[in-house]
Amino acid sequence: MLTKLMNEINHFKKQTHDFKTLVITNLVFAFTLPVIEIFIAAFVMRQSNDPAKVILYQFTVYTGIPIAFFFNGFLLRVFNIRGLFSAGMLLSGVSMVIMMSLHELTNTGIGTAGIIMGFAFGFYWANRDYLALAITNDDNRNYYYGLETFFYTIIAVIVPISIGWIIESNAEIDKHGAYRTISFAVIAVTIIASIICFTGRFANPPKEKFIYRKFNPLWYKLLILALLKGLSQGFIVTAPAMLIMKLLGKEGALGTAQSVGAIIAAFMIYLVGRLSAPKHRIKIFTLGLVLFAAGAFFNCIMFDKTGVVIFVLLLLVARPLMDVAYFPIQFRVIDVVSKIENRTEFAYILNHEFGLYAGRFLGATTFLLLAYNISDNIALRYAILIIAVIQLLSIVVGKNIIAACNKISSTSEITKEENKEAEVALTVVEEKQ
Repeated sequence: MLTKLMNEINHFKKQTHDFKTLVITNLVFAFTLPVIEIFIAAFVMRQSNDPAKVILYQFTVYTGIPIAFFFNGFLLRVFNIRGLFSAGMLLSGVSMVIMMSLHELTNTGIGTAGIIMGFAFGFYWANRDYLALAITNDDNRNYYYGLETFFYTIIAVIVPISIGWIIESNAEIDKHGAYRTISFAVIAVTIIASIICFTGRFANPPKEKFIYRKFNPLWYKLLILALLKGLSQGFIVTAPAMLIMKLLGKEGALGTAQSVGAIIAAFMIYLVGRLSAPKHRIKIFTLGLVLFAAGAFFNCIMFDKTGVVIFVLLLLVARPLMDVAYFPIQFRVIDVVSKIENRTEFAYILNHEFGLYAGRFLGATTFLLLAYNISDNIALRYAILIIAVIQLLSIVVGKNIIAACNKISSTSEITKEENKEAEVALTVVEEKQ
C-alpha cells in the first residue's frame, strides 16, 4: 500500500512546475467551495425559508459569471493572469461577507451579493480554465481532473460536516454570527491560495481577437452539450442544501449527508482519472448522467428524508464523474477547432460560458415557474427530475462530438502523412536531377 502511494506521489512530482502549482492552488481554494456552494444556500434558506430566493441568488451568480468572462478577456491584455486569477478567489470571500452582513434578505441584497459572487467565479473560472487548457494535453487531462476531483471530494467530507456542526452547536441567536465568522475564514484561505498562485510561471493568452460570431460546426455541437450541462448546474449546487433544509432543517444534517460516502467516491474518481484513457470518457460521462437521473428519480418518488439521503449520495459520485469526463471533452474540441480556425483558445472558453449560461437560465426558469405558479415543494420534487431526464440527451451529443473529433484528427494525420510522402518524393526527384 505504501509503495503504491509513493508511486502516485512520484507520478505527481514528474509533472511540470505549473501543473503542480495550479493543482495546489486549486486544492487550497477548494476548502472554500463547499462553504460558497452549499452553506450560502443554507443561509438563505434559514433566513427566508424560501427556495425561490435560493434560486434567485444562484441565478444572479450565474448572470455575473459570463459578464466577468467577457471583461476578463480585455483585462488579460493589461494585467497578469495570476493577478486576475487571485482576484477571483479573493472576491468570493468579499461576496460572502456582504451576504452575511445582510440583516434582512431582500431580493436587492441577495441579487447584489449574487452578482459579486458571479464576478468572483467568472474571474476564477475564466483564468483557471485557460491555465488548465494551457498546461495539460489530451493524454494527461483525465489524470489532472481526476486528481483535482479526488481532493475536492475529500475536502467535501471535512468541510461540510465540520462547518455544519459548528453552526448547529451555536445557540440560535449566535448562528448568524457563526456564518459571519466562517466568511472571514474563507477570505483567509483565499489569500493563501493567491500567494501559492503567484509562485507559478503562468503566461497570459496571446493578445488576439477573442470575440467571434461564427464558428466551426463542431463547436456548435459542444455548445449544445454546454447548454445541457448548464441545465442542471444550479440544481447540482443548491438542490442538496434546499432539500435538506426543507426536509431535515439542520446544517449539521446537511454536513453529514454531504460527507457520507464521499471518501469512497474520492478514491474511485482518482482511479478513474489515473487509469482511464481518452477513449473511456463517454462511458464515464454516461455513468455520471445515469446516476444523477437515478438520484433525481428517488427524490421525486419518495420526497422524504430517505429520498434526500439517496439523492445526495448518488450526486456525490455523479457530479465528479460528469466533470472528469466533460472538461477533457471540452478541451479536446478547443484543441481541434482552434487549430482549424486559427484562433486563440480563450475565444472558445469565453463563448462556451455563454452556452452554459443559456442552460442555467432555462434550468432556473423551470424551477421558478413551478415554484411560483404551483409550489416550492413541487419545484423541488419534479424540476430536478425533469432536468435530469433532459440531460440524458448529453450522452448522444457527447458520442457525436467525440466521433467528430476523432475523424478530424485522423484526417489531419493522413494529410500530414501525405505531405511527408510528397516531400520525400520531391527530395528523391531533386536528387536524381
